[in-house]
Amino acid sequence: MEEPVSQEEYVRRVLEAYRQTPGTTGRVHQLDRQLAAQLYQRGVPLEAVENALVLAAARRLFRPADAPPLATVRSLAYFLPVIEEVLERKISPDYFRYVRDKLQRFHSTWF
Repeated sequence: MEEPVSQEEYVRRVLEAYRQTPGTTGRVHQLDRQLAAQLYQRGVPLEAVENALVLAAARRLFRPADAPPLATVRSLAYFLPVIEEVLERKISPDYFRYVRDKLQRFHSTWF
């Protein structure tokens, strides 16, 4: 169970997670802020948003080598379908820890 946070803190944390997600521009726009506030108002758990960002980033990175390159993600809205998927499915927190670890190891070999 997550500790309750204010809307301001929730929005800040969602946008920071989005900014740090591989494959994004790293920039936040007003529409991203509005969407983060809407997610808070809907009661979407912060952990679900963070897990969706991790899952989507992994899907984008771990593709066949001969697949065409994907465009850079320019909006938090790109992740909405994956956020909904995470909310609908019962996925073990262990799976998201595994994916985070894999992303961190992959990302550290890039630089």
